[in-house]
This record gives sequence, structure tokens and C-alpha cells, in this order.
Amino acid sequence: MSQEKQYDIVIYGGTAAGITAAVQAKKMGKSVIVIEPGQRIGGMTSGGLGDTDVGMKQAVGGLSLEFYQRVARKYSQDGACWLFEPKVALEVLQDWVSEHRIEVVYGERLDLQNGVNKQGTKITSFRTQSANIYRAKVFIDATYEGDLMGNAGVSYFVGRESNSQYGETLNGIQPGDELNELPAGIDPYIVKGVPSSGLLARVNCNRGGNIGDGDNKLQAYNFRMCLTNNPDNRLPIEKPKEYNESDYEILFRAIEQGQNSRFFKLNRVTSDKTDSNNNSGISTDYNGMNHNYAEADYRTREQIWEAHRIYQQGYVWTIQNHLRVPEDIRNVYQPWGLPLDEFVETGHWTPQLYIRESRRMIGDYVVTEHDVRLDNPVPDSIGMGSFAMDSHHTQYYVNEDGHVSTEGGFYIRLQAPYPISYRAIVPQRSECTNLIVPVCVSATHAAYGSIRMEPVFMILGQSAAVAAVLALEADGIVQHVKYKELNAVLVEENQVLYEDATT
Repeated sequence: MSQEKQYDIVIYGGTAAGITAAVQAKKMGKSVIVIEPGQRIGGMTSGGLGDTDVGMKQAVGGLSLEFYQRVARKYSQDGACWLFEPKVALEVLQDWVSEHRIEVVYGERLDLQNGVNKQGTKITSFRTQSANIYRAKVFIDATYEGDLMGNAGVSYFVGRESNSQYGETLNGIQPGDELNELPAGIDPYIVKGVPSSGLLARVNCNRGGNIGDGDNKLQAYNFRMCLTNNPDNRLPIEKPKEYNESDYEILFRAIEQGQNSRFFKLNRVTSDKTDSNNNSGISTDYNGMNHNYAEADYRTREQIWEAHRIYQQGYVWTIQNHLRVPEDIRNVYQPWGLPLDEFVETGHWTPQLYIRESRRMIGDYVVTEHDVRLDNPVPDSIGMGSFAMDSHHTQYYVNEDGHVSTEGGFYIRLQAPYPISYRAIVPQRSECTNLIVPVCVSATHAAYGSIRMEPVFMILGQSAAVAAVLALEADGIVQHVKYKELNAVLVEENQVLYEDATT
């Protein structure tokens, strides 16, 4: 039976950003609910990303820093702990939920068919697939996909802007050979040297445009695997029943061309567990197979999720067992399997696909490469980013030499943290006046490559909740929040808003 509920603030998405926003809203005395489309809170933070992309630690404050300090206490450590197991991250988030008596509803997905109800520029409610209706004065979209924002009449972008649009250097189609990360000389054809045999799976015949041109392609997704080499806690990774050997031909040919390492990371988060991420041009990223994810319906997204799971599970099995992989390489990876004490409800495989980028809002203020490089003054900071501008590859293509190359990757380290404008998390006033978006923020692909880190999402989630409360206590319009008042609360809550580059 469907139901209707009314709250001060409804948060869609139980990511770490969503939970952080809920904690802050409760601290400020407001009624709040978190609607989580899946069955687990925390998103990537509890989903395998235990080797935190922290950037510069001095730029992390507020509840975001408190999260990492609470993780440290779970391990009986002092200070903040940036390396942790998924189950420990989940425990910390669940502690917050119980301490602040936050109402979390699981398995409730926004109805993508006219599920958002608006009067003028205000969202009045949204309906889930189960026909439940959630009403609020202010809404926060804390999902990686931006579904509430995307279905509320708010402008957004999917893909890569052209470099010319905002005067950037890292946007659009990249010169693949500069950060190829594949050995030179990989033949792109199913039968080597025979173009008529067709291209290998996932290899495009060209880049799809000139360097710097915009397109709608997304950087690759994968799963951040938590693996263990402890035989008493290890489930071997099996060959998927849907295994397709041709999916791994680029891998075999990369090995033939001399690649002998960096097949995936084995970054330790404890003495016997990893956060295993992509590590080269042929690794756990399923390049090119997520380009329609952002605006797909749920069924299509589930199919994309499953295709990524089959590919990645098959990839690990291949590295560990396939006879076209030399024995010395197999031996490096064979000791690793899925931990029996992680992701117990989902067969020890993380349910969270790494949605590195999806929709990005287009607000009145768009964060660009110029903000990240500290070329623009930002008078209304709500938190800082500090990680490198980082994009994974978007595709494989045949380069000018007639060989397979990756395209889309960049990694540019920063000299100092940079402030993020409040205007980057609110829509244009003419489009929606009671929605705040701390994850799918108003930023270009180039800038989002730095912003899109879990500590920053938690920072922005907390600041979004403060702004939501201040809007509630004024005229309800998030664009009218006075920055002086917002700044005062954020400083009180220990957010790091600005920093001298020399510290």
C-alpha cells in the first residue's frame, strides 16, 4: 500500500554524501529521511573504495574528517585513517544513522516516468516505483546518477565539453598517445593484419573527432574490489558462466607486446585485504561499455552493471588462470580472492559499480579547470577539493600507426587545494528553487575529474544540508541563502573553506 510522508528535507541517495547531509540536518533540528535506491548505504565509501583518494589532507574538515577519524577509532588508531575495509566504513555510517536516529528507507527507486512533481520552480514531492510519495520543503540529490535532478527540469550535461566552450585544456577528446597506458604495437583486428576480419571487441575505428572536441562519452566504470590473500577468509574467483574469451584479446596482445605488470592494483587497506582498482590501459575498467548509463532506465543500468561484473570477474580469472597469461604473472595474482567477511549479502562482490561520472548539473556557476588551478577567485566557498584532475579512459581506438590506443585519460596533480562555490551545488533559479545537488555538481568534465572524490562528496553533502536548513528558515529558496550566514555555520562546523597555498 502506497503512503505519503512529509519532511523538512528529503535526501535521495544514501551515498556517504547523503548520510553526511542527513547527519547535519538532524544536528540542526530538522526532520529528514534518506531514500536509498539500493540495499546498502555509503556508495563507494562502503563499496570497496578503502584506499581513499584524499588529495591534500589539510583540505578535509567537518563531518568528512570526522568520518575518517571514526574509522581510525575502529582500528584503535589516533587521528584519521584513510585506509579501511568496506565493512568498517559501513559500520561507521550505521553508527551515525543510529546515533542521530536517521530514517533510512532501502530499495526505493525514483519513478523515472514523471515521478517528480513540481509547482512552478519548486519540487513538491517525488514518487517511487512502489508508488510511495515523499514530500519536503527542500530536496537533496546525493546520487551518483543525478536522477532526481535530471528528472526535475534542471539542465545537465553528460560527456565531455569541448575545450573551446570554457577555454580549458583537458576537456573533450584527448590525444590518446600521451596517456595511452598500452604497449605499442597492438594489432586491432580479430585476425592480426586482416582488416576485413573486423576490429577487436570495444575498439573503435578512430577517436570520433578532433582533439579537444566535445562528445557524450563517459570515462570508464569498474568495481573497486576488496580482495584478500588470507586462505581462511578467501573465496576463489570463478570463471563466469557467461565468460567470453574474446573480451580479453587486448589483454593477451598487451602481454605479447611486453606488458608484465600493472594488470590491477593490489593496494593494501589492511595486512591481508586490498582496494583493487584499475591500473593500466588494459585492466579492470570496462572501457567504452558505460556510455549510455547516465540516462538509461533501470533495466538497462542493471544490464550494464551485470556486463561489468562478468567482464571484471572474468578478467581476474583470466589473469589468474589462462594459459595465454605467463605463469609468473599468474602467480602474482593467484593468491587473491573475495573476502568471506565482506559483502555477505551479495555473494562477497560489491553491489556498488564505480560511477565515476554521470550527469553533471549546469548551474549559474560552472566549476572549470580554471577554478581547480586557482585562476578564478571563489567568494562563496563551501569546501575544498584537492585531488589531481583525473579521468580514466573513455574508449579504445585505432591510432594513426594502425594500433590499439586508449583515449580519454589524464592525471594532473595540483599544487594546492581549491575552493568550491556554493553556486556549483544549486540549479539555476529559473529551473528549480528547492533542490541541492552535492554529487552531480555543476562542473565540467575536466574539473569534475578532481571534485569526484568521496571526501569531497561528504564535505559538499554537509554543506548542502546547512544550506538547506538556512533556506528553510528563510524563504525556502536555495539560491537566496546568504553566504555570510552559510559561512558562519560552516566555520562553526569545522569545514575547511579556504587555505593559504603555502600551508
